[in-house]
Amino acid sequence: MTSPTTDVCKAFVVPADGYDRLMGRYLPTLAPAFADRAGIKPNMRVLDVGCGPGGLTCELVARVGAGAVAAIDPSPPFVAACQERNPGVDVRHGSGEQLPFDDNSFDATVSSLVVGFMSDPDAGAREMVRVTKPGGILAACFWANTGMPLLQTFWAAAASLDPNLSGQMQLLGSHEGDLAALLKGAGAADVEQGELLASAQYDGLDDWWSPFELGVGPGGAYVQSLDQPQRAALRAASNDRLGKPAGPFTLEARAWFAKGIVPS
Repeated sequence: MTSPTTDVCKAFVVPADGYDRLMGRYLPTLAPAFADRAGIKPNMRVLDVGCGPGGLTCELVARVGAGAVAAIDPSPPFVAACQERNPGVDVRHGSGEQLPFDDNSFDATVSSLVVGFMSDPDAGAREMVRVTKPGGILAACFWANTGMPLLQTFWAAAASLDPNLSGQMQLLGSHEGDLAALLKGAGAADVEQGELLASAQYDGLDDWWSPFELGVGPGGAYVQSLDQPQRAALRAASNDRLGKPAGPFTLEARAWFAKGIVPS
């Protein structure tokens, strides 16, 4: 299944609070689970690739201290938000495919919900290996294609109304084995994989829908391409698929995870 062609980089050059309302609300549960599985511990120096507004960065700071964390993202608004929210962290504007850090700089390099949006994920993975010390940790996670009801609901509703769509975006990392293969292809050893669980609470349908109206992510970019009657129809179709919630509700989500070691 495919979604409309979208410049995903532009889809994330949006106010940080918009991302917070779309994906950021899953980070309080996803980030600790990811950091645990990655094995992030005190006295490590850690790089967060594709840090966004800093949801995972904040968890890394809590574990190793701000001075031991670096972060990078291609979205200027996200870089500014990450800097403001994580004082003392070395936050830079740039892409994962060309990391502005020296070889063997970090004990662990992690990337959460990012590789599927890279223009060249293989290059990004090789860069993660390059900047990580021999024996250091590489880890990545990405939403499972059948494990993210927020996105499944949106794209299924969109496909029910638009004959040019066939459903949810299929991005690298969203299928079992994608992340493990990516790390192995970049030269990582002792690669393991598994699942992470996360959840988010919503006050109601408006709370769920509003980030799409702000243009956040590929879904938001698609909504912004619609006129008002089309948006209303998509909102109504999404509401039907969510079961027409009358009040607050919670969505559970599942992400694929992979971890490897830089060979010495």
